[in-house]
Amino acid sequence: MDLTYPFFILSTTVALLYLYSKWKFSYWKIRNVHHLEPIFLYGNLKETSGKIIHLSEKMSRLYKEVKAKGGAYGGFYSYWTPDFVPVNLNLIKGILHKDFTHFRNHKSYVNVEKDPLSGHLFNLRDDKWKSLRSKLTPTFTSGKMKMMFQTIVDCTTGLENILKESITINDAVNIKDILSRFTIDVIGSVAFGIEINSLKNPNSDFVKYGKATFTNSFSKRIKLMIFAVFPRCITNFIKLVPQEVESFYINLVKDTVNYREKNNVYRKDFMHLLIQLKNIGTVTDDAEGLSVQQITNEDLGLTVNEMAAQAFVFYLAGFETSATTMTFALLELSQNSDVQDKLREEINSVLKKHDNKITYEAINEMEYLEKVVSETLRKHPPISLLPRVCNKDYEIENSDLVIKSGTSVIIPIISIQRDPEYYPDPEKFDPERFSKENISSRPAFTYMPFGEGPRTCIGLRFGILQTKVGLCSVLKNCRVSLNKKTIVPIEYDFGSVLTVKGGVWLNLEYLN
Repeated sequence: MDLTYPFFILSTTVALLYLYSKWKFSYWKIRNVHHLEPIFLYGNLKETSGKIIHLSEKMSRLYKEVKAKGGAYGGFYSYWTPDFVPVNLNLIKGILHKDFTHFRNHKSYVNVEKDPLSGHLFNLRDDKWKSLRSKLTPTFTSGKMKMMFQTIVDCTTGLENILKESITINDAVNIKDILSRFTIDVIGSVAFGIEINSLKNPNSDFVKYGKATFTNSFSKRIKLMIFAVFPRCITNFIKLVPQEVESFYINLVKDTVNYREKNNVYRKDFMHLLIQLKNIGTVTDDAEGLSVQQITNEDLGLTVNEMAAQAFVFYLAGFETSATTMTFALLELSQNSDVQDKLREEINSVLKKHDNKITYEAINEMEYLEKVVSETLRKHPPISLLPRVCNKDYEIENSDLVIKSGTSVIIPIISIQRDPEYYPDPEKFDPERFSKENISSRPAFTYMPFGEGPRTCIGLRFGILQTKVGLCSVLKNCRVSLNKKTIVPIEYDFGSVLTVKGGVWLNLEYLN
């Protein structure tokens, strides 16, 4: 068999790929932008694709190099895609706030026809995002958080019971696993109006399909790489959310809505607010809106698929990030006993004034708890990098560089929040960094765990509230210490949300 022709085709293909890569990887060099040296095909993602280091660490390397040179920005390559990485705070302020109209969108996949669950607020772009944001904003006010508060507290009973069981048998606990099940129960109840009881039944369908969404399978990694490299005319034919996951959550929302409307069931939760948006186009503090759709202009309300997408992202964003924040807080407290004791003293002192009950007012009185949560989010932001896309050519002040429309932008949140210029001794866990005096002395845009500007995370109040309630529930009666199964110094596992390799294992001591 003559192998000359196949060999010629293969060698030609490799040569063309190499030349194409060289051309793509000249993007930042031509523009005289400091960047990390790219590698054939991978760009700057070879180490992260090979699970050698976390992407945030790779980005921090670029951040430090740019700052050392006194630069305002750098360049990065996600495979063949050039990413603009701002470092200067004034430039970041322009991108996220002052010149937001140039950077309205996230770099994310959305295809509401093929993947209806992708049509949620985080993914939507331009006017579709603006319209939905205005509809959903009233559902996340402090008043609505207070309305949902008791639903969150009700889930702490299962959390406290499972912690007591672990203490009884004197067993170390993988605290992230337990806290994830707690937040799943909270989100299931608040967003979908159902009792999950994952603390008792960790293998429920709700948990199974939720985990399927986060599973970083080989096929999913390939799809994400295709999304990063190829234009939308190609990626629009690919479905990211598995069909069984989509069917489960859409049918769950349909069944819940139908049941509540037919039986006039009113619960103080997020699902009720979505039903109000569907039927009357606005949210109120009462049971109004449970009857079938009353608005005549469909553009004013939400479809069931849109409701499902918002409930779905509320679940994805709410359970993982809050569980991660609580886990990192307890990790730090287990290694800083003085901070832990001070926080427990505040928790119990405040609760005593509220009949030893966790109330909305009690949580808001806990100033040191606020500092502990803020310092945790500074040192370990669950979302360590903030994506944006330039949608209109942007000229950078005091520079000849123009960020072209369509260019990906990555803001290195974790690098900024661990910069010794803004946070001296950044590896130290010090809640007093967030005293009123210290906050006012720092430049703006040095603390952004929920983003900044008009696209700030809409659910930040809920996430913080859920985190505080969970920490109160654990610490009011328990002392935590680090178990030897926890690998220190910690390393971050690979994924879009920061987690600890090998888990955080704690010893619990019951104090009452």
